[in-house]
Amino acid sequence: MTVFRKILTLSILTLFITNNSFCQRLRDPNIIGWYNAFGTIYTGKKHKTSVWLEYQWRRDNIITNWQQSLTRVGLQYHFKNNVSALLGYGYIVTFPYGDYPAGPYHIPEHRIFEQLVWNGNVGRIALNHRLRLEQRFLGKVNQSAPEYTRTEWIYLNRVRYQLRAAVPINRKKIENKTFYAVTFDEIFIGFGKNVNQNIFDQNRIGLLAGYQYNKILRGEIGVFNQTVQQAALIAGKQVYQYNNGLMLNVFITKP
Repeated sequence: MTVFRKILTLSILTLFITNNSFCQRLRDPNIIGWYNAFGTIYTGKKHKTSVWLEYQWRRDNIITNWQQSLTRVGLQYHFKNNVSALLGYGYIVTFPYGDYPAGPYHIPEHRIFEQLVWNGNVGRIALNHRLRLEQRFLGKVNQSAPEYTRTEWIYLNRVRYQLRAAVPINRKKIENKTFYAVTFDEIFIGFGKNVNQNIFDQNRIGLLAGYQYNKILRGEIGVFNQTVQQAALIAGKQVYQYNNGLMLNVFITKP
């Protein structure tokens, strides 16, 4: 019951924040596709440390146009009791898309992040809690200039929490040759002096089908929703993107 109480509380909080100013909102629906590869390379004999590698190819109109390019690397330490901590760096490029883009040019971002992950089980359900803190350096681009011009870097803070639940289908637990179903929800909250309009930054929720071939390889495919509040107002109104799309994940683990 504790897990379901957390999910219910998170959902109510998200709905309250995102719907509080509905009458002053511009809606921007999009159809997107995210195609993601994640790699974990363990180092040392006791698997106490690992290298994290990640690339996400995010597309608008399912696949035809750019939405975002996201690369992450990190160093991870694995504690006892299925707890791990990671320090990482990401380089992100966000492209103009949707009905209310910032302008014609892409926006670069350097990101440092720290995260804490805890894995546990409730019966057959495998739970994954991820708490991530991000220090973001966002490029300010002159969108009205005749050619691409970055003028400065803006510093932003953001915290995010994801709860992910996976249920094995053809076995009692997720192991080799196991089909499973996954649901997840992740909320993003901005803070600090440069947070602007979007203290509530975004929320993601999804439902995926997965297959673990062995300890090295597993994959997932499914659908998800991304609700994003843009930082800038348009004609005094907040812009919310309601992105629905396809998600494809590939996980590779090198023991």
